Amino acid sequence: MTAAILVIDDEPDNFDVIDALLSQEDYELSYAASGSAALSSLESYNPDLILLDVMIPDIDGIEICRRLKEMPKWRTVPVIMVTALSSKDNLARCLEAGADDFVGKPVNGLELRARVKSMLRLKYQYDELQGLLQLREDLVKMILHDVRNPLSGLLLGLELLRSPNYPEAKRLHRLETVYSLAQSVETLVEELLQVTLTEAGQLTLNYSSVDVGELVQSCLTRFEAIAAQKNLSLVSQCPDTPLTGLELDAALFQRVLDNLLSNAIKFSPQGTEIIMTVRELNPEQIQIEVIDGGPGVPDELRERIFEKYEIGTMMANISQIGLGLAFCKMVIQGHQGTIQVHPHLPQGSVFQILLPRHPSPDS
Repeated sequence: MTAAILVIDDEPDNFDVIDALLSQEDYELSYAASGSAALSSLESYNPDLILLDVMIPDIDGIEICRRLKEMPKWRTVPVIMVTALSSKDNLARCLEAGADDFVGKPVNGLELRARVKSMLRLKYQYDELQGLLQLREDLVKMILHDVRNPLSGLLLGLELLRSPNYPEAKRLHRLETVYSLAQSVETLVEELLQVTLTEAGQLTLNYSSVDVGELVQSCLTRFEAIAAQKNLSLVSQCPDTPLTGLELDAALFQRVLDNLLSNAIKFSPQGTEIIMTVRELNPEQIQIEVIDGGPGVPDELRERIFEKYEIGTMMANISQIGLGLAFCKMVIQGHQGTIQVHPHLPQGSVFQILLPRHPSPDS
């Protein structure tokens, strides 16, 4: 990453000196000959760090620094004062104005490079922290949004069931709806827990011999009613004979398949087909695919959608919190497998899982 450094100095020769001293570093230097020019054009400079001469005729460096630190967008940009003033009183005034560091004149190259690197390191650490805080805020908003909808439906369903006038003939169907909504909330909470445990190195896999074809068929059966609401066809393409010798955590892997099929249903247009396939690539490797006819995943998102809290923009008005696919990736990697997404021509996506037939539980 190339750092942008703004040098504010009324003497072009001073800029030339700094430019020469930093020429071996990966920095992009810009020059402003006055304080007013710098303050009016900060957006175009967009600096990561500012080298500011104290003695500038139109607006002195201390006042420029003070104004910079009063601007919310620029107050976190480090300001290194370049000064020939060495009295404690002058240095104290610079600090009171918000200066982050000093370089004395005549400028020493070794000192300048060290102080610039130090301030940029602090700036990048601050930016990273702010990014994490923003990510946490966005995550909270997304979780609240995703939980609010099923909770609202849950409460409405329970209110209807409590009513003595609710038709008995509709009660069983309403109970199934309420149960499904409760499962949605439970799934979100479980995914958050599993992601947290995995990050803490506490995810434990309970291996057993599994027929993945049966897991796929069970997944399709559970989602038949939901798919029927969108007139979607669910198709299974599995071997006629069981694929033996595959060791998995059946409960966690079932949730991986549920996540992938749920996403396929969410993004598939009405009247299309979703296919789940299982086949043996070779004696040591099994392939599972979930194929849909949705909008597909843009090239730039094909890796990022498996990262925690990444939000895609594949379809408007559809919740796309980035926990489900991150959970899938963590579980599959725990089984020493891989998951990728590929385009399905002419339209759609193929989520492909590759699993070793005999993973080692202790590796």
